[in-house]
Amino acid sequence: MKRLSLTAWIFIGMAAGVGLGIVAPGTAKQLGPVSDVFLRLIRSIVAPLIFATLVAGMAGGGDLKRMGRIGVKAIVYFEIATTAALFLGLAAVNLVRPGVGVPIERNAAEAAVAPAPASLSSLLEHIFPTSIIDAMARNDALQIVVFAFLFGAACATLGNKAQPVVSFCSALAEVMFRYTRYVMFLAPLGVGAALAVTVGSKGLGVLFGLGKLVVTMYVSLAIFAVALLAASLGLARIPFAGFYRAVREPFLIAFSTASSEAALPLALENMERFGVPKHIVGFVIPTGYSFNLVGSALYLSLASVFVAQAAGVSLSFGQQLLMMLTLMLTSKGVAGVPRAALVILAGTLTTFHLPMEGAAVLLGVDALLDMARTSANVLGNCLASAVVARWEGYKVG
Repeated sequence: MKRLSLTAWIFIGMAAGVGLGIVAPGTAKQLGPVSDVFLRLIRSIVAPLIFATLVAGMAGGGDLKRMGRIGVKAIVYFEIATTAALFLGLAAVNLVRPGVGVPIERNAAEAAVAPAPASLSSLLEHIFPTSIIDAMARNDALQIVVFAFLFGAACATLGNKAQPVVSFCSALAEVMFRYTRYVMFLAPLGVGAALAVTVGSKGLGVLFGLGKLVVTMYVSLAIFAVALLAASLGLARIPFAGFYRAVREPFLIAFSTASSEAALPLALENMERFGVPKHIVGFVIPTGYSFNLVGSALYLSLASVFVAQAAGVSLSFGQQLLMMLTLMLTSKGVAGVPRAALVILAGTLTTFHLPMEGAAVLLGVDALLDMARTSANVLGNCLASAVVARWEGYKVG
């Protein structure tokens, strides 16, 4: 008998949780501690993982100093595409409002703390930590990112003197990757318990909201893909037919496996065959796996505001902008983590004092969402390599 994948077990756990919530709501409500344990473990990942991956990425490879003209152009394109994805997701979730009516509540500790500040002065004060220990203790993802960027830059300028610190951060990142994998083994239990408690105590309304979120996600990604392709292919004068043939197979592999890594070899090979020089393909696509996660960015903006809507938390435009800035920074460098979007979402929810129950509920449909965002990530990175090649004066197609 073929061994079931973790995704299959998560689907089984989700179905079992929903079924238990419908059939035996009294019993389902008693599973809260199981869900809480899983969420506590998820929160324990956020601070060390973000810190270690960002410091190791900045100081370990030295790319920011050596990548030169091609690297600067790639980073500029990455940030434009990622920002566009974030704001499209923000527009979609505010227009459709899939979280309204979904019964997710903040606990006493989350409700007692005020949301992140929205004024310019308070925003600046909030971004910079007074103590990295305090920021890590509170899982304030934005403050951790700012400290990690400055710390990584300091390590990069010191060169060999900082090598022990960089090696430690690289090792810590690898340990946290493995730690995350172990925690994800509990995902079927965690999501099953969370859905059982939610359905048992709140009813089936939460499932309708999740369905609206999935539809909103797919429609938004389709709109974004068409707009990004039209703008990029048109401005860079890249032939659509040839690009479609080059990206079709990597896209389908990413969608069917929900794994960017599975699509990477074929993406590199096909884009080189498409005419993108090897040195550009070899730099842009792997770098994009950390810096150009357009599908993940769109999902994170949708999911974060979805949880706020479900919890009845009204976020001002300034607070939503701050949330987008947080997501833009925290999503860098953790693409290799299983269910990386869940880790980033957990950090963002903690920063803005939104209920962690929302992350567990979203995990129930994460497999469906993961296929869409992963394939969009691969498409965006293949497109980025072609655009940078044209920007450098090469003919592609």
